Amino acid sequence: MNKVITFIVALGALIAGVVLFGQLSKKAPAEFALHYQQAREIKSFQLTDQLGESFTNESLKGQWSWVFFGYTSCPDVCPTTLQEMNFIYDELKAVANNNQVLLVSVDPQRDTQEKLASYIGYFNPEFKALRGDHGVLFPFARNLGLMYAITEPEEAMKDDHGQSVENYLVDHSASLVLINPAGNVEAIFKPEQALGQVPVIEGDKLVSDFAKIVALY
Repeated sequence: MNKVITFIVALGALIAGVVLFGQLSKKAPAEFALHYQQAREIKSFQLTDQLGESFTNESLKGQWSWVFFGYTSCPDVCPTTLQEMNFIYDELKAVANNNQVLLVSVDPQRDTQEKLASYIGYFNPEFKALRGDHGVLFPFARNLGLMYAITEPEEAMKDDHGQSVENYLVDHSASLVLINPAGNVEAIFKPEQALGQVPVIEGDKLVSDFAKIVALY
């Protein structure tokens, strides 16, 4: 009888240990992201989405927002990152069902509302694309801890009719900023830089850290 009681007590302790370990694991700190101990406030801003609707600080409230700076003429980082976000989007929604992915254009001169609508819709109809002039974009980027700069071409390109073609690139951060439902910067996910490869954040690492961040929030 004593052996049975001892076994039951030991089994109960084991189960309790497993449950506790599971709870602690969910509360573990982020492993790959820069997770701020105190979320950073986002100053007042106003952008416009691909539907022509205003997007402000209030548009961030109640959502986990994934913010990425890019542009439709980007040859590599932007399409690769948006494709990766589309691949893991269902996994992000499984962690928290209030997610929104936001592409902020750093090329307002070429990225019209119509162009952004077509571009972002190609990756996922739930994603949003935002635009504004540089007077709004520069302080907004700095506030989020990101950066961008327009690189002028050495020579202007001409089309078949001899007209000048705007053929410039925009250097921009490949990081993703996570904004919490209170509308403040919660974390930044930075890509790994490998020589000769496009810097992209690995989706499985992002989902893993997102689950830990949500559990701690």
